[in-house]
Amino acid sequence: MKYPIGIQNFEDLRRKEFVYIDKTALLHKLVSEGKYYFLSRPRRFGKSLFLSTLESFFSGRKDLFAGLAAETLEKDWTEHPILHLDLNAEKYDTPEALVGVLNDFLTKKEKIYGSESSEVSFGLRFQGIIRRAFEITGQQVVILVDEYDKPLLQAIGKPELQEEYRNTLKAFYGALKSMDRYIRIAFLTGVTKFGKVSVFSDLNNLTDISFDKRYSEICGITEEELHSYFDQSIAEVAEENNMTKEACYEKMKRDFDGYHFTIPSKGMYNPFSVLNTLSSKQFRDYWFETGTPSFLVYQLQKTGYNLNNITKENLSTDTLNSIDIMDTNPLPLLYQSGYLTLKSYNARFDEYTLGFPNREVEQGFVKYLLPFYTPKNEDKTTFAIPHFVKDVERGDAEGFMQRLEDFFATGDYQVMGNLEIYFQNTIYVIFRLIGFYVNVERHTTRGRIDITMQTPDYIYIIELKIDKSAQEALDQIEEKGYADAFAGNNRKLFKIGINFDSETKKIDDWKIR
Repeated sequence: MKYPIGIQNFEDLRRKEFVYIDKTALLHKLVSEGKYYFLSRPRRFGKSLFLSTLESFFSGRKDLFAGLAAETLEKDWTEHPILHLDLNAEKYDTPEALVGVLNDFLTKKEKIYGSESSEVSFGLRFQGIIRRAFEITGQQVVILVDEYDKPLLQAIGKPELQEEYRNTLKAFYGALKSMDRYIRIAFLTGVTKFGKVSVFSDLNNLTDISFDKRYSEICGITEEELHSYFDQSIAEVAEENNMTKEACYEKMKRDFDGYHFTIPSKGMYNPFSVLNTLSSKQFRDYWFETGTPSFLVYQLQKTGYNLNNITKENLSTDTLNSIDIMDTNPLPLLYQSGYLTLKSYNARFDEYTLGFPNREVEQGFVKYLLPFYTPKNEDKTTFAIPHFVKDVERGDAEGFMQRLEDFFATGDYQVMGNLEIYFQNTIYVIFRLIGFYVNVERHTTRGRIDITMQTPDYIYIIELKIDKSAQEALDQIEEKGYADAFAGNNRKLFKIGINFDSETKKIDDWKIR
């Protein structure tokens, strides 16, 4: 079986007989029932391939759809003029970068459809091309824009550059509204939804299908599709890794499934990670390794966000649907970028609860946070977690605590600001990483983090204080009966109280009982 890893061109995929998961029934439904669409999905989720499939469809290429649902659903197969703008390739670090991409796109289309001297702005040039394409061919124009938000995302943290990009794109996308009579369909994709860009604020007939249950499976792989298309491939991966096929399916689900774009809906697998695993027959964090969330960490730090709340806040549909509040709340950006997904929905209040979709994303994201929320000393951050885990598993509570105290000893951190948040975020990252190897449960009580770690032989109950004492922490464990849930358990139980000094930024006191 040939796996289309990184292949975003539908014609190339079909001509060279790569495996293709048939999404063309949804494509046909979409083009038959509407005209202006926007779809937000995480990177590497198949958006570019879907646009390429639309391009082949509206090019009248029936031959490419042989054996697919659209072959029988579509009757006309009319060829339309297509304007396909791909904003993926460029690095948008200067205003000239975006100007160059737009100018190149317009110039190439003007060579085909002509130009007029009065069309001096991007918006006027785009309008002229759309109108003349219709007049020359006699068919309405298909407009496809891939990753419309790439320039804006790369300018996060640079407000002046981002504002310049907004103004440029506002005029460019504004051409769509005035050219309605000439347009057959316009389809835009992206990771995020910037509400202040003209395409969303002015083009009020744009249909956002990002939350639409009818199209929740339009990108990605469902459980049924994984079994239907790749059952033999799963068997081969299982054999290569000395697993049963059932265990392999379970690991695929745990590592790569879990994306929900509406509630209720089927969980979606990340196609990039699935295809790479099937091809290489090795389990790795393929999706996370293709890009680092540096702009997300920037927003987390800038807002002083408490990482303990990352899977606890409730957000409305309107809030999730826009990242214009990212300077006060980074969660919508985390959701739209694919690092969080929908977990539950409260219809009464129109609120969603978010969570990590799967192990690949959670572990990759928390590992990426490690150097930003822990001491800069690489020897401490790189090698500490395995040593922590070994201490916990062998019941060495003293060694664990001495190691944790040493870990904080330098006071050399990248994250400052609110000291309580600073300490809590550091603890969050450390224990979240330990939790990938040891059963760690965490909850917040009155603003303080309580941690329970369990192994087959040991139980650890940890209470943390800031500018108080380890004894007060131990007293709280006793007073609140944190150990009662383990009464009668034969495992050895440790009660640990820790105090963090906000002035020295170190653990200054800890006790074990």
